[in-house]
Amino acid sequence: MAYPFQITSVEQYKEYYKKSIESPELFWDEIARNFHWKKKWETVLEWNFTEPRVRWFEGAKLNITENCIDRHLETAAQRTAIIWEPNDPSEAVRLITYDDLHKNVCTAARMLKNLGVNKGDRVCIYMGMVPELVFTVLACARIGAIHSVIFGGFSAQSIADRIQDAQATFFITCDGAFRGEKTIPLKSIADEALTLTDSVKKVIVFRRTNSQIEMKAGRDVWWHEAMNEAEQQLSAEGSISFPAEEMDAEDPLFILYTSGSTGKPKGVVHTCGGYMVWTTFTFVNVFQYNPGDIHFCTADIGWITGHSYIVYGPLCAGATVLMFEGIPTWPDAGRLWDIVQKHRVNILYTAPTAIRSLMTFGTSPFQEKDLSSLKVLGSVGEPINEEAWHWFSEHAGNNQCPLADTWWQTETGGIMISNLAGITPSRPAWATLPLPGVQPVLVDENGNEVITPDENGYLKGNLCIKAPWPGILRTTWGDHERCRKNYFATYKNLYFTGDGAWKDAEGNYRITGRVDDVLNVSGHRIGTAEVENAINQHPAIVESAVVGFPHDIKGQGIYAFVVREPQSVSSRPDEDATRNEIVQTVARIIGPIAKPDKIQFVSGLPKTRSGKIMRRILRKIAEGDTSNLGDTTTLLDPSVVDEIKKGRL
Repeated sequence: MAYPFQITSVEQYKEYYKKSIESPELFWDEIARNFHWKKKWETVLEWNFTEPRVRWFEGAKLNITENCIDRHLETAAQRTAIIWEPNDPSEAVRLITYDDLHKNVCTAARMLKNLGVNKGDRVCIYMGMVPELVFTVLACARIGAIHSVIFGGFSAQSIADRIQDAQATFFITCDGAFRGEKTIPLKSIADEALTLTDSVKKVIVFRRTNSQIEMKAGRDVWWHEAMNEAEQQLSAEGSISFPAEEMDAEDPLFILYTSGSTGKPKGVVHTCGGYMVWTTFTFVNVFQYNPGDIHFCTADIGWITGHSYIVYGPLCAGATVLMFEGIPTWPDAGRLWDIVQKHRVNILYTAPTAIRSLMTFGTSPFQEKDLSSLKVLGSVGEPINEEAWHWFSEHAGNNQCPLADTWWQTETGGIMISNLAGITPSRPAWATLPLPGVQPVLVDENGNEVITPDENGYLKGNLCIKAPWPGILRTTWGDHERCRKNYFATYKNLYFTGDGAWKDAEGNYRITGRVDDVLNVSGHRIGTAEVENAINQHPAIVESAVVGFPHDIKGQGIYAFVVREPQSVSSRPDEDATRNEIVQTVARIIGPIAKPDKIQFVSGLPKTRSGKIMRRILRKIAEGDTSNLGDTTTLLDPSVVDEIKKGRL
């Protein structure tokens, strides 16, 4: 057994789970002792879900980077920490040992301090998937700055919103990023964003694409120049090392923005101690990681999966992580399998969207690929459908690899419900059992626990959690009331996930998708209000309503019902031209990930007499289920429903 807390049998899972529920303080006290702390905690857990207030390992002092890096140096300094596979397969791979990682993170920490970054400062990071992104994240954590990584697909407006909300004073980006055949002009997009906000003092630019960019005198500095200066300073002092700031267990580690049911993104805050323990514990157990295994997570670090299962969880476990700059279908649909073969990957953790996309290319990309190194497959980001589950298992895993179907969220910090690979049973399209410390409950719309199974023997309801786990979010940045309303006010004394679920007689859970006004598109959460706000900025649009519908590749697509200005209808402009303009408007304001797949022009929307849009009706129409729309006679204008049904795309 590689780790003291690694679960190696079903019996041990049951024993761990029972203890974690009956004696959570004792259980997590024992788990947390396996980490490096500068000072031990005074209390393991204090909590209530009313305020809400959750505190893990109160009084403890630590720095998470000492757990990610320093503690491995004595025994594993030359072990590879990161294998970086570039976008272009002809470009050289980079192998970064734990010793290399330590030197780069310490140098970057000194660079940030030289530029004026201090403990508690917010640093927004908008970079491509290069190792320097990992160095930057860990350098922020080392000096106690709070990092906020922004996905490279977001627009200037979306970036500005995040900078403004965090009141970030420092911004780190690249000249550009490679993504398949495209070069993304990150610095140009960042420059536009920075005209919309005034809190940023310094911008650090890493050169990746050699694109022509503008550097603003007095504000912008080149990464390589600032790093060279920092390295020379450390060398002159006798060691490429930089002391790790002592942090409280409950000090913020990072802010990660996620879409909500209002137009404004919310900054989920994770703290140092509990997040570290949770991500490492879940990484080791779900994937059954053993030292020497190569773990390939295809996620972008701009999302929580990249934070938890490329950076913090694996590195705290002393793992070897493969980080990929490109996309699974470029230069051809065999790219992932080439990488698995080339690096003898043992664990492959990817999204159902990627799997469904690869399915459209058939099985020829697998020909002459040696995938025998694979031991574990994983799925993340959204519920995986049975067809994709079986395809992934058969063609990538040769039906020999356990497939961990993981359910969790940005807000949970790490995996909550999943089979443990090869230990607890799997079931296609079911997340299966909760991890130790996780207490799920299904409730009806009134918050009553669902106790009566349906005709198939399943309990069905809204998925909530009864008690805190170490990785739970602590607040939403600058607005604790929003955290309370979003997650803890819907049902008394429960954390509401926003997802629906089924539970079978053996205690397995199947996640059925969002029950609130949030879409899950290609594993990315997008608030309907965000998209509607963007659409409504088009001058010819009066109002809009956005819902999700089943999409063969993305899981959920975006269906927009749009009401145009009367004069724009009467002048009969080209509808396709207007649709294209709407799509471009959304891409400009939010980013390409939020572009509607279908736009239906309607004369009105189904509303109650109080003016509430009945999205339930629109959702059913978008899904093609028009046989049972419920009672529409109480609507302000029931006739619009028939019109919308007839015009369905």
